Amino acid sequence: MSRPENHLLDPAASAAALADLDGWTLDERLRKRYCFADFPTAIAFMTAAGFDAERLCHHPNWTNVYNRVEVELWSHDLGGVSALCFELAKAMDARFHAFQTSH
Repeated sequence: MSRPENHLLDPAASAAALADLDGWTLDERLRKRYCFADFPTAIAFMTAAGFDAERLCHHPNWTNVYNRVEVELWSHDLGGVSALCFELAKAMDARFHAFQTSH
C-alpha cells in the first residue's frame, strides 16, 4: 500500500480547513470529543475509524472512556497539523454521522 502524500498546512489553510469541520478545535493539534449512546457503540466507532486511519497511513491519538472518544490529530513525523489530519477528521465525522443514524 502506498503512503498518501502529506504536508503541513500554513495557518490560513488550516483555518479554512477547520471551517469545513463541525466541532473540531485547533491549537497545536486538531481535537474533538465524540459522544455515543453507550460503550459498545463508541468502540465500534473506533474500530470503523481505525480502517480510515490505516487507509490514510495517519493514526490518531485517542482515548475512550465509556461512551466518549476523545481524538487528537497531528503529524508526528512533520511536527504539526497536516493535510492528512483534516482528511482523517472528515472521515471520522462521516463515520460518526453514520453511527448516529444507524445505532
